[in-house]
Amino acid sequence: MTEVMARVEDLEIGRADFAIRGASFELRRGEVVGLVGLNGAGKTTIIRALLGLEIPDAGRAELFGQPSGSVEGLARVGVAFDRPAAMPDWSVDSLGRRLSPFYPGWDEQRFVASRDRLGVPTARRIDHLSRGQGVKLALAVALAQSPELLILDEPSSGLDPAARREVTALIREFMQDPQHGVLFSTHITADLDDLADTLVVIADGRVAQSGPLSDVVRSFAVVRGNGTPPPSGLIGLKRADDGWVALARSHDSAGLGPEVVVDEASIDDLIIHLDDDAGARIS
Repeated sequence: MTEVMARVEDLEIGRADFAIRGASFELRRGEVVGLVGLNGAGKTTIIRALLGLEIPDAGRAELFGQPSGSVEGLARVGVAFDRPAAMPDWSVDSLGRRLSPFYPGWDEQRFVASRDRLGVPTARRIDHLSRGQGVKLALAVALAQSPELLILDEPSSGLDPAARREVTALIREFMQDPQHGVLFSTHITADLDDLADTLVVIADGRVAQSGPLSDVVRSFAVVRGNGTPPPSGLIGLKRADDGWVALARSHDSAGLGPEVVVDEASIDDLIIHLDDDAGARIS
């Protein structure tokens, strides 16, 4: 059986204005998992729990079978947030020299190649980088650690289309090794079509849907109509002056009546309507 690289199981994290509620999913070697949801749905909190930066109230988060935050697990992971963990007054050009002692697998040649390929200005200080430049530099640092697993939080955030293509290409090249894996959160769903094998939809702190990307998307349809919507079978119903729109299970959509228009669902449709449905059930 293929090794599980990352796992969250029945994860519970409560805060004054937010909660992760029983989240569970896993990532195996050779797999790219896309973690999606609206802003505030819980994507970053789940990633932080895997890295030991959030302490669960219940359940567990693991890397390579080790508890979150363990040295053994983290040593095999490259992480990229919106900028690398570095002193703000360090220059980009000095970063490899300063960070390499902390990472036994540091590959300076790979760092320089990735940094230059992504167009990060080398003379600039870390705190003078734009958000997009910080994201690119953080990815170069993560790749230079020679990780088995990449964990990326919004790797396309703040990037123009050309830079997004380069980031996607680097991730794809990383995954040419079948022993690697990638977990990335994103709100740019076009990235998922290019990269992800598995989709995990987070809605109001819960895993609303997970599974092979194409299977999850095909299992839903967008349905819309005028007048009174059907009394059942609708998910995340939204009303407007000119009618209503919702999700429905694909196998249920034909039974909603001839006056209901049925269209293919997109990942964006799933994110929007599943979040509305989760909020309605919890409130």
